[in-house]
Amino acid sequence: MKEKIIAKASELFLKLGFKSITMDDIACEMCISKKTIYKYFCNKEVLVEETTALIHKEVHQTIDKIVSMDYNAIEENFKIRKMFSEMFKSSSETSPIYQLKKHYPEIFEKVMLREVDECSKCFRQNIEKGIENGFYRKELKIDTHVKFYYMLVFNINGNTMSEKEAQELELEALEYHTRAMATPNGIIELEKHLLNPYI
Repeated sequence: MKEKIIAKASELFLKLGFKSITMDDIACEMCISKKTIYKYFCNKEVLVEETTALIHKEVHQTIDKIVSMDYNAIEENFKIRKMFSEMFKSSSETSPIYQLKKHYPEIFEKVMLREVDECSKCFRQNIEKGIENGFYRKELKIDTHVKFYYMLVFNINGNTMSEKEAQELELEALEYHTRAMATPNGIIELEKHLLNPYI
């Protein structure tokens, strides 16, 4: 039952936001009593913390699956971005990540600490792949570009209230990041994906 509650809460939090969804909402959606939820989670904050851990795990499992498909580096980044836009598609106007930072700052900080290592590793592997593909320049300072992109992406997510605006800015950031590293062939590949960024 605990896993079912976490799964349903994750779905609702991503769809409608961490602040908007109450324990009553989750109980109602699952056709269980609120008492049942409190049997496993002493308060909403504990539930939010456990759901963010699950979301983190699912995100990185999906990224690993995309990476295993062996797309070229630029296509891989667009596939990952599409996955994020689908997973974090919110019915609420306010971005779930923005809500998490505003209303549960300590949990947000824990999430960011987990993400530093995971995302830095992912960005580094992508840059190395791009250099091998001939789409990124060989002389790149990889550590610097990893840090720049990480700061750019997480600044957007933590400080942009509107989910729609956050997704638009993420696409701009991906283009900016790719152009900064790209060879002429990389620019051609980038332009191709910019024509249909959601495919």
